[in-house]
Amino acid sequence: MTKTALASGALLVPLNLTSSNLFSPKEISNNNLELHVFSKCLQFLDYKDLCKAVKGIGFDGIDLTVRPNGHVLPENVLEDLPKATEQMKLYGLLPKMITTKVISPKDTTQILVLETAKEQGYQFYRSDWLRYNRSFPITENLDKAKTKLHNLAELNHKTGMSGAYQNHSGHFIGSSIWGLQQVLSGISPTNLGVQYDIAHASIEGGKNWEIGFDLIKSHINTLAIKDYKWKNINGKWKPVFCPLGEGMIDFHHYFSLLKKHSINVPISLHAEYDLGGAEKGKIPTINKLEVFKRLKKDVTYIRKIWNEVNAQ
Repeated sequence: MTKTALASGALLVPLNLTSSNLFSPKEISNNNLELHVFSKCLQFLDYKDLCKAVKGIGFDGIDLTVRPNGHVLPENVLEDLPKATEQMKLYGLLPKMITTKVISPKDTTQILVLETAKEQGYQFYRSDWLRYNRSFPITENLDKAKTKLHNLAELNHKTGMSGAYQNHSGHFIGSSIWGLQQVLSGISPTNLGVQYDIAHASIEGGKNWEIGFDLIKSHINTLAIKDYKWKNINGKWKPVFCPLGEGMIDFHHYFSLLKKHSINVPISLHAEYDLGGAEKGKIPTINKLEVFKRLKKDVTYIRKIWNEVNAQ
């Protein structure tokens, strides 16, 4: 149990996932789709209840937060990651992905996170982001980022973990796929690749996102999935995340591209729309089963579209 879980009163959250709530074997037929849930939205659950809920919803594994305020605190990784992993295995879930704040190859705690994760059987970790420093030219930012990420890739090679750098919209290195390809040039995706996020790519790329995808596709080692809409908020247009299939992303087309290029890597579902605060890592103000219901709707949708595309 993490300090975060204890502080949130996670043990007081009752679960009632009856057989009527569970997917049948036919429903969860994944057609080679490996779907994990980014555990931020289930931060209010302890390890056992987290795994019980995730299994019942229909995921294959958990993209576990191993970071400050996460399910596993970095300073407690030696003790708590094995506990979380044990519960995942008991429920038949894959311990394959973690999300971290790892970015420095010289930080002893960050190194310990990777070494412990490797010992527990994890293969991929999402790194922290690098941000643009507008006091320096953009090209200089990219050069510095390239050096940092090459050094991080060397650490990954030593630990045996595969890093995944997410293309996040905003003033982050990697928000522009062109810049991301530049800084990752010469790095094997086995050591450090891209957790390609179609929503953030679309937000930044508009109609050009497919060109960026073609540029970066050889670096992709994991995927992040979410959907969004543009919404006018107080006179300013902003991207707002929403359930899968209700926003801007044409998932049929996107999955067709993945199939065309034989990209079938672990997928992390990011539920960042309204879950009563759970989407922000907080204790939800709505019924816990409603949170599970909304996540299950996403799982049903993504498996349906994936199977339709792969049946063509």
